[in-house]
Amino acid sequence: MVVGAPDPSKDPAAFAARCNARDRERQLGTGFAWSIWHGGHFCGEINVNNVARGAFQSGHVGYWVDERWAGQGFVPEALVAVFGHAFDRAGLHRLEISIIPRNQPSRRVVEKLGIRYEGLAEGYLQIAGAWEDHMRFGITAEEWEIRREELWQFVSDVNVSV
Repeated sequence: MVVGAPDPSKDPAAFAARCNARDRERQLGTGFAWSIWHGGHFCGEINVNNVARGAFQSGHVGYWVDERWAGQGFVPEALVAVFGHAFDRAGLHRLEISIIPRNQPSRRVVEKLGIRYEGLAEGYLQIAGAWEDHMRFGITAEEWEIRREELWQFVSDVNVSV
């Protein structure tokens, strides 16, 4: 979120603007976003941003979940659903997930799914005014093809809609 910008979780106009921006990204094929729901409750979001086409055919995955719903397996399931969309429908070749090393819950998501660790990117992303290192994880369409059944099996065990 931009410093000084209205908070979409508290400002209906900011939330509507965010939804409109996500819709434009989807129409252009430059980004895809989903909300995570469980039992009629909004739990979080997951998205594919910075989609680059041409020879790259890649995007970056981001996600968050409300702390009240953390640890219940919703994000790993949502991530597998995003893999399915990105590789099987959107035609992407590679997805990257970048996580601040101290964010143990987010690291647990990729570890649980066995997503390949690619290394540490120093000063990778500016968050709240500070340049933060990030651990980078990646999965390609070829890896998805090999692991698809294994990963979809995990989803069927959780039963959450994205």
